[in-house]
Amino acid sequence: MDGTETRQRRAEELGLRYALSTGRLPRVSEDGPLSVPESQRVSPKPLGTELSRETALSIGLQVIVPFIFAGLGLSGAGILLNYFQGKKLRAFSCELTRSPYGVFPETAFTVTCQTMVPLLLSGLGMMTAGLVMNTIQHWPVFMEVKDLLTLVPPLVGLKGNLEMTLASRLSTAANTGQIDDPREQHRVISSNLALIQVQATVVGFLAAMAALLLGALSRGELDFEKVELLCASSVITAFLAAFALDSRYLTPLVCISLMALTPVWVLIAKKNPPIMKILKFGWFPIILAMMISSFGGLILNKTISKEQYKGMAIFTPIICGVGGNLVAIQTSRISTYLHMWSTPGVLPLWMKKFWPNPCSTFCTSEINSMSARVLLFLVIPGHLIFLYVIYLVEGHSVPNSKTFVVCYLLAGLMQVTILLYLAEVMTRLTWHQALDPDNHCIPYLTGLGDLLGTGLLALCFLISWLLSEAELDGTLELASGPP
Repeated sequence: MDGTETRQRRAEELGLRYALSTGRLPRVSEDGPLSVPESQRVSPKPLGTELSRETALSIGLQVIVPFIFAGLGLSGAGILLNYFQGKKLRAFSCELTRSPYGVFPETAFTVTCQTMVPLLLSGLGMMTAGLVMNTIQHWPVFMEVKDLLTLVPPLVGLKGNLEMTLASRLSTAANTGQIDDPREQHRVISSNLALIQVQATVVGFLAAMAALLLGALSRGELDFEKVELLCASSVITAFLAAFALDSRYLTPLVCISLMALTPVWVLIAKKNPPIMKILKFGWFPIILAMMISSFGGLILNKTISKEQYKGMAIFTPIICGVGGNLVAIQTSRISTYLHMWSTPGVLPLWMKKFWPNPCSTFCTSEINSMSARVLLFLVIPGHLIFLYVIYLVEGHSVPNSKTFVVCYLLAGLMQVTILLYLAEVMTRLTWHQALDPDNHCIPYLTGLGDLLGTGLLALCFLISWLLSEAELDGTLELASGPP
């Protein structure tokens, strides 16, 4: 009995397992234990009948409301984006994507368009300065105090020592995103302007001292009576210096008042720690550059009054200014490039050589080489334009020979070529020493440009005069010969 009951229970369990696995109950058997009443059987229903009851209307009602709300949200986002376009969003920052040629790829055409108009405008300004200097060189003050002419290149060179250095610093700060914040922008600009006020006052005074010492070395005597005039004229215009020639008290007051303002500019410069660092340790480049420019002033002082150098006063500001402007542009571009691609003290792999091949400076596809070519190609057209205007305005005051024009163009081309190559070398050296090229390279290069420009210009006048004299002697010999 026990065995029979056990077999029946196992059969019932097997029947239940079969029913669970197949989803239906087993059929009625003759023995009865595994049979299931007909009323308890469940017939399976096809799933398709329930899904077919969902209509297009029900789907539309389910979708349309979320779709409308999502569209309203996107529309609001678009309206906000349009409203805040061009404005600075709080806690929002973006990162510029660098390309192989910098942040924004530049072509030779874009560099030319960016450079040509400022170069022409600055050249016209320097040409006007040369025409003015050609007129005022005969004023009594310049006839009595020859050292005033020595001040011309150093004071013109302050454009490179101070203003161009300022422009290069601000350009690098703008391209690297340092002055995107309006508050930071105001602080950086005001401290930089205060810095150049301090530097202009001090360097102007030192330029007067350098002119006085160079004049003493050339003449063999030191004229202390003109110290006040030289100090005043180094920081004010030539007209005020001429007016102060007969005044006993005006020039000391001018010097004292300008020096008294120096602490005010220092307080303003303290707002920016990097600018304060330049104010403490950045004097050597501008002072050395001023001394280099002073030697160019000495050349001008010794040649401007001689007949064979007639027109020297007109061309000196032009050739010095063009060379200084072009090399300052190139130095600023290289400096910005290094600030974006590397950190101070570490040169990029493709700029590891301190003394690169001149061909790599001018003849490669690299962005700085391309800009150097563009700036070099602008030298001849720029000088030709200035020469044409000078001949129209003061043609009787300058040499009109083709020899002088050719020599002058070659001198300008040689000056800019040397300066552009030295800009590449000096930026690498200063960057390797963890120094900022904006503050340390431009003063040296503009000072050297003043010296090269003045020296090469004097050589052009001398060569033109010698050739004209030789041609005149040959003509006289032919005229006096036998018939």
